[in-house]
Amino acid sequence: MVTVGGRRQLLIVTAGRVVGLTVEEGRLLWEFPWVTHMGINCTEPMVVGPNRVYVSSGYDHGAAVLELAPRGNGFEPRVVWANNRMKNKFNDPVLYEGHIYGLDEGILACIDVATGDLKWKGGRYGYGQVLLASGHLVVLTEDGDVALVRASPERFQEVSRFSVLSGKTWNNPAISDGLLLVRNETEMAAFRIGVE
Repeated sequence: MVTVGGRRQLLIVTAGRVVGLTVEEGRLLWEFPWVTHMGINCTEPMVVGPNRVYVSSGYDHGAAVLELAPRGNGFEPRVVWANNRMKNKFNDPVLYEGHIYGLDEGILACIDVATGDLKWKGGRYGYGQVLLASGHLVVLTEDGDVALVRASPERFQEVSRFSVLSGKTWNNPAISDGLLLVRNETEMAAFRIGVE
């Protein structure tokens, strides 16, 4: 549930389209075709401006930013930009200071949200997950490592990395009260990361 275009709505990606629905009765406010390989669209769409939505899919599809213009009782979406510089398979990216950071088919990348231009690409983390925390990216890798990367469009800079779990790790990390919480299907762990 988001507010975009000044309207509270449900923002959903389906197997073949991105839609905005009214919260009250689920009425269609707008739709945009988003057809990908075998209808696989797992990444959540993200509000990136007062009337803009980012959507991305893997399997070599790519990403786009849509702008919603009021039309009747709904909106008319138009493409601001679309390219294949960021292909988020099932790992949601994050937005920080005008840039999107995410795993482009397993490689961490940074793109300009206004233009879609690629700022950098580096760090092979597999299909892990990305979390934004205090101007840094906490990347839980597919292999069970945690990497701390500066959230800066200037260049890729991994600050530190350590192993936390063994085996395939696709779960989202979380931070609560100075604890980093991580898990996969067989293990979980907590690490104190707050300043003492």
